[in-house]
Amino acid sequence: MKLKDFDSYQKACRKTAVYPKIGKNFVYPVFGLVGETGEVAEKIKKIFRDDKGRLTEDKRQEIAKELGDVMWYMAQLSTELGLKLSNVVQANLDKLSSRKIRGKLHGSGDNR
Repeated sequence: MKLKDFDSYQKACRKTAVYPKIGKNFVYPVFGLVGETGEVAEKIKKIFRDDKGRLTEDKRQEIAKELGDVMWYMAQLSTELGLKLSNVVQANLDKLSSRKIRGKLHGSGDNR
């Protein structure tokens, strides 16, 4: 995987962004991110409620669409904050790798 692909994705999605005060509005993509993440959780909840936890291909594809929306809002929020998505992703990988090496994946808090 090339992390620069995230930057290409970020630029491509920006072409589809339409919301108030674009370029000066990080609140809008935050609310969108929270909403779409909630939709992912709702779909998974209903798999357990209605389908006894059995994941069908149709449900998997519905979740994939919602995950795409989550990713779109992540890209918009990163753009609004002046962050390159590749840097956000790399920093996350570095953080998790460090935690794994130090045996700190379990627990809570950002500074493990």
